[in-house]
Amino acid sequence: MRYLRSPSDLIVPSFFFMIFILLFNYPMGPTLRQVVEPVTLGEGPHWDAEEQALYFISTNDYTINKYVPASGKHTTSKLDGRTTFIIPIEGKRCHFVVGLERKVVEVRWAGEDGGASLLRTIVEVDQEYPDNRFNDAKADPRGRLFAGTMGAEYEPGKFHLKRGSLYRIDPDGKVHKLEDNIDISNGMCWDVGRAAFYFADSFEYAIRRYDYNVHTGDISANPKIIFKYKDHRLEGIPDGMTIDTDGNLWVANFDGHRVLKIDPRTGSLLEKIRIPALQVTSVTFGGPALEDLYVTSACVNRGVEQTPPAGSTFVLTNLGVKGYPNLSVKMN
Repeated sequence: MRYLRSPSDLIVPSFFFMIFILLFNYPMGPTLRQVVEPVTLGEGPHWDAEEQALYFISTNDYTINKYVPASGKHTTSKLDGRTTFIIPIEGKRCHFVVGLERKVVEVRWAGEDGGASLLRTIVEVDQEYPDNRFNDAKADPRGRLFAGTMGAEYEPGKFHLKRGSLYRIDPDGKVHKLEDNIDISNGMCWDVGRAAFYFADSFEYAIRRYDYNVHTGDISANPKIIFKYKDHRLEGIPDGMTIDTDGNLWVANFDGHRVLKIDPRTGSLLEKIRIPALQVTSVTFGGPALEDLYVTSACVNRGVEQTPPAGSTFVLTNLGVKGYPNLSVKMN
């Protein structure tokens, strides 16, 4: 004979079943993993969705780098000068625009160790400051190259200020100076739906918002400061950044051990994620669904030795957000 169980008999197992369901469906929070061994000054991460690979540079090692998550393979090739960014050229497989000192050059590289060849100089800027170099660059939503420069580092951690500029380089090779009197050009990301371009002059300890015209590539002459480090008692400076599909910024906090999540519409600091490297340099979304955040870092000795894993490239997963695809540069 089968007996019906009373409701009280079901309370305990039902309670534990509900707890199990809640834990199974509740997000576990960000997970950090080191994916590439340390370089001296990792920067400029660019996710190539077609190749499912991450490209980045190491400025002080003069190298361009490629990391393939599926195989764990990391390859590198050395150029003749400080490298600052690497971005594929649309429609030209194995061809890239690379920041090399004050030049934007075209490089052919098959992605294996060594073998990169410099094909031509596209532009050279800041002739009045021969010790300047490019720092950060991105392709805008129409494939135009936005690239910014910075003054020379004359002592560890000390820079010539107000010597940098922000440029737009169109597919026909024409160069437009959009801003000058910049200390260190950084950041660069766009929210087309809100007609916004975000940029950081690092020693301003803030993030700027410009009105952006996607049709012309022009930005407004009078930017608005949308986030100040001092308002949130943050240490360090803003470095590279990207944007998620919710419109929030993800910012590398150099000299701050962190990646920051910021709402640029309200100026709110939404999240701080600690990274086991003091000098966090840049971020970009990648992975098959663009849900992984790749984080580059540096291990430059500016009076204090930076020990491993400083200088590594990391990946943050389980963030609960998604990024936009990184775009290639259009260059005739």
